[in-house]
Amino acid sequence: MLDVRDLRVSYGAAPAVRGVSFTLEPGQTLGVAGESGCGKSTMALSLLRLLPATAKVSGQVLFNGEDLLTARWERLRAVRWSGASVVFQGAMSALNPVRTIADQLMEPILRHDKVSAKVARARAAELLDSVGVPARRMGSYPHEFSGGQRQRIMIAMALACRPDLIIADEPTTALDVMVQAQILELLSGLIRDQGIAVIMISHDLSVLAHLCERLAVMYGGRIVELGPARQLISEPRHPYTRALAGAFPTIGDPASRRNPSGLAGDPPSLGSLPAGCSFAPRCPEVGAACRTESVELWPAGAGREAACLRVLEGAVDAGDA
Repeated sequence: MLDVRDLRVSYGAAPAVRGVSFTLEPGQTLGVAGESGCGKSTMALSLLRLLPATAKVSGQVLFNGEDLLTARWERLRAVRWSGASVVFQGAMSALNPVRTIADQLMEPILRHDKVSAKVARARAAELLDSVGVPARRMGSYPHEFSGGQRQRIMIAMALACRPDLIIADEPTTALDVMVQAQILELLSGLIRDQGIAVIMISHDLSVLAHLCERLAVMYGGRIVELGPARQLISEPRHPYTRALAGAFPTIGDPASRRNPSGLAGDPPSLGSLPAGCSFAPRCPEVGAACRTESVELWPAGAGREAACLRVLEGAVDAGDA
């Protein structure tokens, strides 16, 4: 359904996304993980050309065979909402504070489905009920809802025109753990019942492992590891994935809580990326070649890929044996 090929995004001289490629089948779920500044949100928003005009985007984004990066604006507007929609990070910022929830839910339905106001209102009520928000509150404004309820409303809006794909940009950020669990259960049910494909961005690997079949780990604007989500977390191949997985304490293990294995330093500035592997300055397994040579995603097991010279060397050694 979605085939992303050599996607590149830059802001002036700073490359924010560098040659990202992946595919997504109908009904499949892909998680995208990485620290802030690694290019996750830029990559996701570029798929529907939602970046500011200052961004320079190249590559291909084939959605059901059609390249959205070269599509005319009329066609792109038709794909948005009805083909693919977005659950933005921070529902209070995404919702219009001076319009009722009913107005905001009905707008995409009226524009894309070309139905009467009565039908659109009935659809909006159905959507609210489906995400656990009472339809009788359709006339309320965003500030009259809790954070968790606003996030549910954002999910309802994303579902308004029955899209094939939802891009969820950190939909559980700033929610408490109980509400986060409810939102994740809601998303899981919608994916299961409606067969919607999802790209979900999060800093929390446990969230992605719970919801997603596959996981893409980004660093320095690139995907550095890609494969089945639970395998990547339990048996990471790339040192960066290993560091991310180790940064989360284990519940019931006091030792891991007292000594979390974090990662020193910060992600590289995209305006001054180091030569070779961009992770080399922070990598605990760095070698001399890592500072001069860079490697693209390389097979790292069944259905898995990693961009690491250590993985490449291991594969070559195994082939020689």
